[in-house]
Amino acid sequence: MENFSKNVFHDGVMRERLPKNVYTKLKKAVQEGSALPLELADAVAQGMKEWAIEQGATHYTHWFQPLTGVTAEKHEAFLSPVGEGKVMLEFSGKELVRSEADASSFPSGGLRATFEARGYTVWDCTSPAFLRREGETVTLCIPTAFCSYTGEALDKKTPLLRSMEAINREGLRILRLFGNEKSRFVRPSVGAEQEYFLIDREKYLKRKDIVYTGRTLFGSMPAKGQELDDHYYGIIRKRIAEFMRDLDEELWSLGVPVKTEHNEVAPSQHELAVVYEEANISLDHNQLVMESLKKVASRHGLECLLHEKPFAGVNGSGKHNNWSLTTDDGINLMNPGESPHENIQFLLVLSCVLAAVDTHSELLRMSAANVGNDHRLGADEAPPAIISCFIGSQLQGVVDQLLGTGYATESCKGRSLMTGVRALPSVLQDDTDRNRTSPFAFTGNKFEFRMLGSSDSIASANIVLNAITAEQFKLAADYLEKQENFQLAVHDYIKKLLTEHERIIFNGNGYAKEWVKEAERRGLPNLSSMVQAISALTKKEAIQLFSKFSIYTEAELRSREKVEYEHYAKVIHIEGRAMVNITGKQIIPSAMQYVERLASTIRVVREVSKTASTYAEERLLQKTSMLLEEIDKGREKLLLDLEKMHASSDEKETAFYAYETIVPDMQALRKSCDSLENIMDKSLWPFPSYGDLLYEVSEI
Repeated sequence: MENFSKNVFHDGVMRERLPKNVYTKLKKAVQEGSALPLELADAVAQGMKEWAIEQGATHYTHWFQPLTGVTAEKHEAFLSPVGEGKVMLEFSGKELVRSEADASSFPSGGLRATFEARGYTVWDCTSPAFLRREGETVTLCIPTAFCSYTGEALDKKTPLLRSMEAINREGLRILRLFGNEKSRFVRPSVGAEQEYFLIDREKYLKRKDIVYTGRTLFGSMPAKGQELDDHYYGIIRKRIAEFMRDLDEELWSLGVPVKTEHNEVAPSQHELAVVYEEANISLDHNQLVMESLKKVASRHGLECLLHEKPFAGVNGSGKHNNWSLTTDDGINLMNPGESPHENIQFLLVLSCVLAAVDTHSELLRMSAANVGNDHRLGADEAPPAIISCFIGSQLQGVVDQLLGTGYATESCKGRSLMTGVRALPSVLQDDTDRNRTSPFAFTGNKFEFRMLGSSDSIASANIVLNAITAEQFKLAADYLEKQENFQLAVHDYIKKLLTEHERIIFNGNGYAKEWVKEAERRGLPNLSSMVQAISALTKKEAIQLFSKFSIYTEAELRSREKVEYEHYAKVIHIEGRAMVNITGKQIIPSAMQYVERLASTIRVVREVSKTASTYAEERLLQKTSMLLEEIDKGREKLLLDLEKMHASSDEKETAFYAYETIVPDMQALRKSCDSLENIMDKSLWPFPSYGDLLYEVSEI
């Protein structure tokens, strides 16, 4: 573990490398979120440069997160010409703090015209710089925000930092109400659980659908899927174990505290979990996790798939977002303690969170919306698309008391769990069980938002969680600060919130069909697809919320709405084009070969023996020919509908056309192709099957 954070310009390195006064002021700026004067930035840049060069770095880059969902970077050499064919190694505070980037080719949703190219990356000193090593090449990466020439946010990080300022400000008001004058800040803490698939890279390259789209557009299930539950927590195979070991070393060197790894439910599916960190750092680290998964997999002859549903018929991949609020002096606002009924501060926080989720459930659903997630949510493998909150039996008992009288007098306690085996020690049960079907579940001292897709940035979800909770904290503080009898007023306020928002609490089976009907009765929205959820960004309530806390302007929200519609349409268009190409160039020609082989067999048999039966061959020929016709017609329909797709210049209209027309076309075409795969000679099928991909990650 001596290599942990060895590639990070962390607090210990800064303390060692920077002048004491510079380090102290930088530390204060990081803690308080204040700007760093340029003269101090020069000193920091000098120390950072010397450290990086000693480690072999020749270039630096501002590392940022545009609206593409992946990170971006532009590399600059440390050198500066000084004449006479000589150079000097140089890195100034100005270069550290700000850099110019061409913003014209990144998604902006109309915030920037194509000819308005200037954008800026601005140093985020709250997230440490790090070294990225690619073979012999070492680059200093500086986490930055990304904004337009006129200051609009063009990235994921800037709004997150704004939301963190909001929750800090309003969270401190709540603490002060309870007499806490010691805590200096409230920060969201986040731990992201990352699910992914690993397949053999050689087989991956033979699947153009996965190469182009990240998922299989065709494929029938093999005889065995995940029915036996034998992969979940199963023995980790040698090749995968070696991959995980190298991944750990890669991430640990970058200061990413990876702690838990295991096999997931589906064959070839795995998960890793990172220890809780401040939300901003957790965001950066999750991006590094996704980058490293891809990079390390390639070294091992593997391909990492982060798509939410790369294989139909087995579980897809999500990313559970564990979220809580903590202070600088170690207080977790979501820790109920041993007696939740007596912890009035916790009950107020809990009530505010429940009110926040209920008030802005559509917005929270939108924060987890992506194209891949449409294949996963509500499929008995992931939470339903209906937002609800699980609080467990212990807190439900407290809530019931509060709803009844406004006061709670007891909390159910955990008990010893007896195994019935004398040789095994008794263990203390948790106060409540967990609910894997809930999209937003309280799990002891945090909420677990389970809807996020595996390929998603965690930024959007945490921006929304911070913002909606800050709003409820503000409303609570605005009211309670004016009351003469705080103790009486806070009990009444908690009861009021729980009464108004009780409908959001659901502790039952989220997979049950009955819950869909019950949710409708309660008035809870059911946004089953991404295109249905996007409009939540620009509803009056969302605009007011984000404007109130200066997280998004109305222009930024409308631009993001446009980006999301555009993204959905582009993804579906790519998938549709890929299906057209693969069926035309691979599946149909292979099927024709199979038809030719069957016809030839029938002819030869008849020539040899007029009495020999050709029933099976003729039946297969007829079925193959029928499916071949279906595929050709389905392909033609898909192609024609794709050509009509961009008839409208309206992004929303195009996205809904893709959802309502192209997606059903693709589903119909896939059904025919998968049926054909089930009857065709495997040697003639043009690419690796599901069985090849899921079960043949061979050892090397």
